[in-house]
Amino acid sequence: MWHVHGSWSTAFVQGMHDVVVPVLPDRSRNGLGLPTTYVWPETVREMSPEQLAREDFDVVILQRPEEIALVQQWTGRRAGVDLPAVYVEHNTPKPSAFDSEHPMSGQRRIPIAHVTHYNALMWDNGDAPVRVIEHGIPDPGHRYSGMLPRVACAVNEPVRRGRVTGTDLIRHFAAVADVDVFGMGTQPLTTSSFPHEVIGHGDVPHAAMHDLLAHRRVYAHLCRYTSLGLSLLEAMYLGMPVVALSVTEAPEALAGSAAVVSNDLQRLQIAVRDYLHDPDRAVSDGRSNRAHVLARHALPRFHAEWDQLLKEVLG
Repeated sequence: MWHVHGSWSTAFVQGMHDVVVPVLPDRSRNGLGLPTTYVWPETVREMSPEQLAREDFDVVILQRPEEIALVQQWTGRRAGVDLPAVYVEHNTPKPSAFDSEHPMSGQRRIPIAHVTHYNALMWDNGDAPVRVIEHGIPDPGHRYSGMLPRVACAVNEPVRRGRVTGTDLIRHFAAVADVDVFGMGTQPLTTSSFPHEVIGHGDVPHAAMHDLLAHRRVYAHLCRYTSLGLSLLEAMYLGMPVVALSVTEAPEALAGSAAVVSNDLQRLQIAVRDYLHDPDRAVSDGRSNRAHVLARHALPRFHAEWDQLLKEVLG
């Protein structure tokens, strides 16, 4: 399995399997190896392409189309033919929301494991077998204090990704509260040109970010067109009150929680302002959010569903 999606992989490697991740000398995108901002167990090892060629694998987990060629180039085995394979789809369909053919649509021997029902519905999966395995999250514990009357967001590369991650919407929240943004490439967002300040804190270690988020009063999920954000679920695990756009999987995944889910920016602003002035409600709603994700996104359920799919693939 390649190290592609840090949070998802961190959840997956907590399971019962031995996992090998490719590593290249320059630790480029096809060989990142072990992470530096996440803690993974000793059941995960790095291997160079030369070592991979001598390793006997049970199954390969694919996450990008180009990995099919890399499997054959580095191991001499064909994914889905000589080597059982599963393809994890983390992303919403692009360029069209409903008319995009999935790269694995013609691969009948490689099931696609979507992380949300929205993605499974909207991608054109063709003849590929389809499974939905919703996110599982390692429980960081209830850490919420909300002692800082500020809004927290977590997103990677918001400047490059722009409207997709709702970067332009930050100003709407900076109209009512100070905003802290965490993640890769967030430093350029720092500004005092709005009624309230915006601070981009950059990429911080995963465990440290949990404490930083939990000190903020409310979490805002502003992504317009991504899969259900793991950072949103982690904030709820921490016991935070959250506001989120009502897009992609969020309306279904957050139904029954205390999350404020809307596409009405004024309503979201009012919710943020209410949390700033009512810490007791923030604590209460945060506890409800934590109970919601504990019930729906617990790690044992996630691992059990993955174990079942891997058994089926191995036959």
